[in-house]
Amino acid sequence: MYTLIGDKRSRAMRVLWLLHELDVDFEVHAEPPHSEKVLAQSPSGKIPVLLVDDVVLTDSVAIMTFLADKHSQFTYPAGSIKRAVQDGFTQTILDELDAILWTASRHKFVLPKEHRVPEVRESLVWEFTRNTNRLGVRLGDGPYLMGDKMTVPDILLSHCIGWAKGNDFVIESPEVLAHHTMMKERPAFRAALAG
Repeated sequence: MYTLIGDKRSRAMRVLWLLHELDVDFEVHAEPPHSEKVLAQSPSGKIPVLLVDDVVLTDSVAIMTFLADKHSQFTYPAGSIKRAVQDGFTQTILDELDAILWTASRHKFVLPKEHRVPEVRESLVWEFTRNTNRLGVRLGDGPYLMGDKMTVPDILLSHCIGWAKGNDFVIESPEVLAHHTMMKERPAFRAALAG
């Protein structure tokens, strides 16, 4: 049994979604960052945290990769060419979408007010739009990033697009929007969203 600690209004949603996709036993403790329960497991106070036996796993993508590998679902085997392509999508999404969204959040409410630079948002929105347009071209005939097989980066991409839409970022790419719409229809996504 897995124990997920983290609020679904955060990157913990990615892990929660994958747990539902895997149809495994788990429990959730919906905790915000830096709560006592989170700090007891992770000194940084960041979420999500996944407890596996007596081991604490952190970082949403590391957790998702572990779960996909462990259950041999939503991934290609480590060491394969397809896994290298899949990991390339993961790293691209982290670098070109997730990092931009996190920077925007930091300058909106995370950093102390005296360290925020609200003017950076305009540049971040422009860069996010450019990067999603480029990613849309890479989606090809889909329906998933890796063609006919859904993998971890599909969840990551869809989560980032939902995060972006919730923060009024511009998404022009019809391919990326279609991917996001398709992913939101998955029963596991709906189950994760419901709690």
